[in-house]
Amino acid sequence: MNENQHQVINEEAGSRIDKLMADLQENLSRSQVQAWIKDGHLTVNGKGIKSNYKVQEGDYIAWEVPEPEEIELVAEDIPLEIVYEDEDVVVVNKPKGMVVHPSPGHPSGTLVNALLHHCTDLSGINGEVRPGIVHRIDKDTSGLLMVAKNDMAHQSLAEQLQAKSIDRKYLALVHGEIHHEVGTIEAPIGRDLKDRQKMGVVDNGRDAVTHFRVLELFDGFTLVECQLETGRTHQIRVHMHYIKHPIVGDPKYGQRKTYDIEGQALHARTLGFLHPRTGEWLEFVAEPPKVFEDTLTYLRQRS
Repeated sequence: MNENQHQVINEEAGSRIDKLMADLQENLSRSQVQAWIKDGHLTVNGKGIKSNYKVQEGDYIAWEVPEPEEIELVAEDIPLEIVYEDEDVVVVNKPKGMVVHPSPGHPSGTLVNALLHHCTDLSGINGEVRPGIVHRIDKDTSGLLMVAKNDMAHQSLAEQLQAKSIDRKYLALVHGEIHHEVGTIEAPIGRDLKDRQKMGVVDNGRDAVTHFRVLELFDGFTLVECQLETGRTHQIRVHMHYIKHPIVGDPKYGQRKTYDIEGQALHARTLGFLHPRTGEWLEFVAEPPKVFEDTLTYLRQRS
């Protein structure tokens, strides 16, 4: 088992331990934290606590990540918003809060579980636990994902990703006002040197390039369209934090005082690629979820 530690800071004091841990750890649910507490894998100041314990400033949280369990893939009847489907590909508008593929912290309820119920033919290139998955978006990021239904399609889409020819544009609401129309963030991303649970801009990281365009200015906030040239873990979230315009609602890289919109205000709005079989250019657009739209409406009225 791997042991991890975290010392509670002032802004975190008063939070329930299970909620705080779920906010600190990507792809970790409150129910999983509660199970760790019950099984003795998580302690505060060296002692066992209950799931409703409210942390205090200076508390030392220590937890051990149990060895990975065998994950049994089960088809689950979970509603999916299918934007496009044919014999080779499926384009899905993933809702905020849904994990893409099963993991020890999320053995079920994922996009893969839903896809297995929707269609029996998915590519096997990415292994048993990630059938059809060519690329991912974070649990609390909504929007468009392409899924391969066979290995031919998977290989073609993966090659397009590698060649940076796939068009991926995201809507992001960020803190602060950006007073220039366009910009490019070119900064390498790797594991954060101070917090291994996070990514960050580091000298020995992998190349990462994000282009952005300002769509709308508000009082204290900016709506931007981000276009990915590379696809590093948490890339847009890390890059916007790096230029001191963190994404609204981001529990990992954002400001402590922000709008509570059930995760970060980040939505994969546009997805374009060449069809693996026909070579035809396909492009899809999905508008952001209601909580995102409602926040924009409020900011427009306030401004």
